[in-house]
Amino acid sequence: MSSEEAEVTEVLVVGAGQAGIAMSEHLTRRGIPHIVLERSRIAERWRSERWDSLVANGPAWHDRFPGLEFDDVDPDAFASKDRVARYFEDYAAMIEAPIRCGVEVTSVHRSTGSPGFSVETTAGPFSARYVVAATGAFQTPSFPRIVPESAPIEQIHSSRYRNPRQLPPGGVLVVGAGSSGVQIADELKQSGRDVYLAVGAHDRPPQRYRGRSFVWWLGTLGLWERSTPPEGAEHTTIAVSGAGGGRTIDFRDLANDGIVLVGRAESYEDGVLTFGGDLERDVRRGDENYLSVLEQADAYIARTGIDLPEEPEAHVLGPLPASVTDPLRSLNLAEAGITSIVWATGFRADYGWLPPEATDERGLPKHERGVSAEPGVYYLGLPWQSRRGSSFIWGVWHDAQYLADQIDIQRGYLTYEGNAEPAGGLPSRSTSLAGAPAPGPSLLHRDRGIDARARTRAS
Repeated sequence: MSSEEAEVTEVLVVGAGQAGIAMSEHLTRRGIPHIVLERSRIAERWRSERWDSLVANGPAWHDRFPGLEFDDVDPDAFASKDRVARYFEDYAAMIEAPIRCGVEVTSVHRSTGSPGFSVETTAGPFSARYVVAATGAFQTPSFPRIVPESAPIEQIHSSRYRNPRQLPPGGVLVVGAGSSGVQIADELKQSGRDVYLAVGAHDRPPQRYRGRSFVWWLGTLGLWERSTPPEGAEHTTIAVSGAGGGRTIDFRDLANDGIVLVGRAESYEDGVLTFGGDLERDVRRGDENYLSVLEQADAYIARTGIDLPEEPEAHVLGPLPASVTDPLRSLNLAEAGITSIVWATGFRADYGWLPPEATDERGLPKHERGVSAEPGVYYLGLPWQSRRGSSFIWGVWHDAQYLADQIDIQRGYLTYEGNAEPAGGLPSRSTSLAGAPAPGPSLLHRDRGIDARARTRAS
């Protein structure tokens, strides 16, 4: 522990992406002193850990916070990654978030002899009663070490991919068929590359159906509010894209465009990569997911009588391509002309800087709706933190609201001074709290509207 005098704050928020900014807004509304520390710049991952052509997967009217619209993006269009980063910069300025950039948190420890935590950072020590880990779900790139680093092939994670010119000449294998994988594979194919795409389990909602975006349908049908994922689907990827104005991903279309579909990458030996045999099953299950959304949407329209155009052709799926029904099970990369692999295989959590009591034996958060098992520690931006939409822009804003309420409630408990009544006596209402808001449900019924300042600046 540094001997330097620690800077004191009530709440220390770690991370100034969408989660940290949302947390700051709700803490400010409640008058809770706080500081937000960001190791780089506001919304840095949108800037430097995404490819050049990335756009949001949801339309601008939906993928935002309630207090500010995109003023230069059509509501039904998809904001570019740079515009999203600027949106969060603008939002942080609008709410006057107390953000300090260029400060990395290296460790958090329970204070000795006093409530709260001692926090070590690259800018010196801090002392905080509460700590919010707002670093989100996308922290450390994760990909299986199937192909050794010594293999004669370029390997990068999707977080380092920028554009086709970055890769050496030749074919490319993209591993992972979620939003990142399918968009990168399509971009590489359009650039003239030979492309192979390794596909695993996935959901693939329609980008639009009967004149409405998939985000509208998931909201209207209550699917965003599911509190737990289906068993075994905690990490299922979603094949959806806002690229090219937004279109529904269909692996038939990718195959017809010349992308060779293969199953999950399994092993590598002597230049030969082998693939799993579940490709057809995974594609058909993705089809079932797609059709189930259409069927629920049709049932909703029939039940409510809302006037939306019919779209029977959306239910018609063409035959599966041969690369799916009779897939390659092994591939000699050199013979196929593949010179690089892009691993679009997601990210893993890194909470080693938090007290060990806040994580489980795998290093994953122990929490209920973001409230950690270690009192005083909170998480924000986790997948399925409270609902299906928790890791999305709009979802993290609502989870931050809940956590701010929980912090406010705990502040009320900590100000309780007790009374001098004998055991069994009832405490006096006038002495139960030292001027602080009473803990409990009353705190959960505050005005949820945007304050006058935010309304003015957003208009």
